[in-house]
Amino acid sequence: MNIARAAVLSLLIAAGPGYVVPPALRAAALPDTSTTLRALREQATALRSLYRPKLVREFLDGVQGLPGIAPRLVAYDSSRTRYWTAAEYQALPEADRTVLLTRTLGESFYYNTRYGTPLAYARALTLVADAGLASVRGVRIADFGYGTAGHLRLLAGCGAEVTGIEVDPLLRALYAEPGDQGAVAGAGRLRLLTGRWPAEPEIVAGVGEGYDLFLSKNTLKNGYIHPAEPVDPRRLVQLGVNDSTFVARLHRVLKPGGLALIYNLSPAPAPPGKPYIPWADGRCPFPREMWRAAGFEVVEYDRDDSPSARAMGHALGWDKGEGGMKLEADLFATWSLFERN
Repeated sequence: MNIARAAVLSLLIAAGPGYVVPPALRAAALPDTSTTLRALREQATALRSLYRPKLVREFLDGVQGLPGIAPRLVAYDSSRTRYWTAAEYQALPEADRTVLLTRTLGESFYYNTRYGTPLAYARALTLVADAGLASVRGVRIADFGYGTAGHLRLLAGCGAEVTGIEVDPLLRALYAEPGDQGAVAGAGRLRLLTGRWPAEPEIVAGVGEGYDLFLSKNTLKNGYIHPAEPVDPRRLVQLGVNDSTFVARLHRVLKPGGLALIYNLSPAPAPPGKPYIPWADGRCPFPREMWRAAGFEVVEYDRDDSPSARAMGHALGWDKGEGGMKLEADLFATWSLFERN
């Protein structure tokens, strides 16, 4: 399965064990800039012709300043529920290390992780710009289910103060080296928090309040939260609170006038007789009335964005090569936008 399809379908890849890179070799390893960063720069050039807002163009132009990333080791248990950085792994007793698996992750995984190019956020950011956000300089942004830190780093490079929220323990271990978080060239800052927001008090406190923009892409899907058929719980998004509590907490983290955007790319539903695909139901999981009751103005609700998503997919080359997508048949998009009163 190519990266483009992985980006849309949000399927997990198998995290098989890799070899352990000796510390000296790991420190000296050259990043794969000839492939990963070059591909991102080419993608940014292709997308630039689609999007006019200054905010989005600055986001795309920021690719030129992304740093190269040397390979880094992560260790994990057989259930893939706990991950350790290389330093944490080396500090463990030998008996504990012997039962763990290891994997070396390169620059491509650093920027794309399991879900494909971070530049697929360009369309969502265009919708935010169309809603009146001309620049993200000095803007506080929270991304729920960020999946990869690439787009967050780009936003921070545009001057935003960005907080990424995730439950995936792999990402905590992946983005744990100096320079992964904190101040970013361009006067912005990046924080990455791991936990079940808003179910866990620690991450609620860490995220805080006072945000201008709350983003969630390919995470808050109706099929992930309210599947139409029984499905493996590991394929779902477990909020840890009921729907109304989640929306009320979202209202609380935003400033008055702050925006919440849910943008979802989805494949076609499974045909009759085939297994149910929860991530194919990209509708907003929370009804309009719940948003209004929590104190939001509903600006847009489950608006179809499939033509624009397909244009983006074509520019990114998702329909190219062997195994390329048939965009008209297998790429759909919806978005919902809410403003805090």
